[in-house]
Amino acid sequence: MKIVHLANHALNAGNGIVNMMVDLACTQAHAGHEVTVASAGGEFEPLFAQHGVRHVLLPQSRRLSQVPSMIAGFNRLLAQCDPDVVHAHMMTGALIARFGTLRRRYALITTVHNEFQKSASLMRFGDRVVAVSAAVAASMARRGVPRERLVVVRNGTIGTPRFANLPAAVSPQLARPGIVTVAGMYRRKGIQDLLHAFARLSERFPAAMLYLVGDGPDRPEMEALAQELGVASRTQFAGFVANPRAYLAEAEVFVLASHREPGGLVLCEAREAGCAIVATRVDGNPEMLDDGAAGLLVPSADPVALADAIELLLTDRAARASLVAGARRNIGTFHVQHVCDAYLAVYEQALEVVRSRRRLVGSGQGVAADGIVR
Repeated sequence: MKIVHLANHALNAGNGIVNMMVDLACTQAHAGHEVTVASAGGEFEPLFAQHGVRHVLLPQSRRLSQVPSMIAGFNRLLAQCDPDVVHAHMMTGALIARFGTLRRRYALITTVHNEFQKSASLMRFGDRVVAVSAAVAASMARRGVPRERLVVVRNGTIGTPRFANLPAAVSPQLARPGIVTVAGMYRRKGIQDLLHAFARLSERFPAAMLYLVGDGPDRPEMEALAQELGVASRTQFAGFVANPRAYLAEAEVFVLASHREPGGLVLCEAREAGCAIVATRVDGNPEMLDDGAAGLLVPSADPVALADAIELLLTDRAARASLVAGARRNIGTFHVQHVCDAYLAVYEQALEVVRSRRRLVGSGQGVAADGIVR
């Protein structure tokens, strides 16, 4: 099968959408498919070359002035590849793939990651629209995407080629007890809630340290809040870490305090590491944690509930052991090969849609206004 993946970039910057795309492209190429990634490029290009994935430079931008060059570049790509499937991971790619050519021969797959963004509605144009969790699928259905075109494929990182040939990560030598999160520095990630929860725990656990692994535009605000709460000396802002596994391996408790989290890859990584996990009961988090069997679930934006859950795992050995065991169970569905197989099945379904469309056009019958046979 000839597959083209469209993404804005291939930077190794902690972007979950890009990481998932990289894993999928490399795993598909390893399975013998002809895979091309079209993006503005980035640090993952050598990894593509190593796994036999072709990379084509195709900058993608929301700016209207860039539309003609994007369409021209996309059509050159089609002439070179003649793909069976085009898989768009971001809004710009979805629009280019749907409207950038007059005679579409390929099946178009779109994956909806951050459905809380208004632009997620534009991912509706796929022959199949993949949601990274059932919660995302339900949201897209409410936005008008026909349920027969929606498919759920959960993210997974176990066996990722991104870490395969890296040297063993150097131990960060975390203090005990060490509380860890791996998340971008955004308010929607609930970093402020975690800081407030940690402040509540600081007197009970005077030796505890909080490790915030990640970067982003709200970092100065979070650093100021740590100072205000009196926990700055016990909070380490570690910044972006390309391979956070050493932090996960040494964490006493891993926390994901997000307000919105469609299907966080980091929960797969935390489960693989055997972490005791606390996460908010939002969006895809319950699905990623087997509805609480693999981690404690608490309300979002509730520092008191967050602190109570962390305290439980720091003080109750039996509860902690039970959750660690639960985290390690049933993780095969988070393997990159499982994700790859699921997407290939979706591609086959979508190709049947395309073949049906061709038969209808060949027989003189009409198709829907959006070009999709339902």
